[in-house]
Amino acid sequence: MKKSRFLFLLLTVIMICALAISCASTGSAAKASGSEALSLWTDEAPLKKALTEYMAKVTDKNSPDFIPVESRIAIFDLDGTLFCETNPTYFDFQLFIHRVTEDSSYTPTKEQLDFARPFKETGKVPPLGKDYEQLLATAYVGMTLNEFESYVKAFMETDQPGYENLKRKDAFYKPMLEVINYLKANDFLIYVSSGTNRLTLRALVKDALDLPRRQIIGSDNMTLADGQGDKDGLDYTLTPGEEVRLGGKFIIKNLQMNKVKSIIEDIGEQPVLAFGNAMSDASMLNYTLSNPTYKSLAFMLMCDDLDREYGNLDKAATVLNDGCNKYGWIPVSMKNDWKTIYGEDVKKK
Repeated sequence: MKKSRFLFLLLTVIMICALAISCASTGSAAKASGSEALSLWTDEAPLKKALTEYMAKVTDKNSPDFIPVESRIAIFDLDGTLFCETNPTYFDFQLFIHRVTEDSSYTPTKEQLDFARPFKETGKVPPLGKDYEQLLATAYVGMTLNEFESYVKAFMETDQPGYENLKRKDAFYKPMLEVINYLKANDFLIYVSSGTNRLTLRALVKDALDLPRRQIIGSDNMTLADGQGDKDGLDYTLTPGEEVRLGGKFIIKNLQMNKVKSIIEDIGEQPVLAFGNAMSDASMLNYTLSNPTYKSLAFMLMCDDLDREYGNLDKAATVLNDGCNKYGWIPVSMKNDWKTIYGEDVKKK
């Protein structure tokens, strides 16, 4: 009797294990298929073909190109790669213009107004160099981290200029969101690395991309404790319950080689996939392609759609000729590769 019971239990365990292996195998096959996952991409899109073929190899334990889960790292730029940047310009600049010219609770400086007014009058974006970054940092001095995040989120609820039926919070490229979800389904760790301020970036992508804050990398400004004053961080000790606020000093712009620096410091391992849209992403893409251990790919978006989007053909030609053709990045055409950009109900004005 005991022997029969033992055999029954043994057979049950074997059946459960076999079922688990079968389910795991089925799950892996589903993960490797990108036709449904990338449904908003045309069948001829180079990214769709390259990424699905790549995924089949790097997730197959029997493939020489297999990548362990812990090393499946993908990194994305934000503006123009995941999120609208062409009309009228970058999100953080639009936030600054709102703060200086539209926010009745804020008293701007003459310098801030002198910088913002020409844009309000002409719609032309001035050169956004280091002086601008420092000026932008001064517009939020004294806000706590929570206050600043709430401020960004409130601005995200406003309409995105130049489009019908589009809020700023929803101005993410839907085909690129599919790419992120496809990578997540195949156990990739997703990072976003942008020239936008890190704290602005965290608020902007939190709900749309569903990523932990630690996977969001951006430019940095100073933060100060309430009682810190002019003391250096090495000379001040935070007390329990003391608030941390924005200090109004620009520290570093996360572009070009600074993107490589932040990958080294914030991730500690070279990505195997990289996505950008401008030559300021070149170092990040090339650093990814130089991964010495695993097969890697880099993709470059071209803002070449003039009908559904405010394209920039000169910029698109530059990244194609000076980037893709030179370094081997895979081009992405908004015009030819995407069935939609923001959704069929969103129209360019």
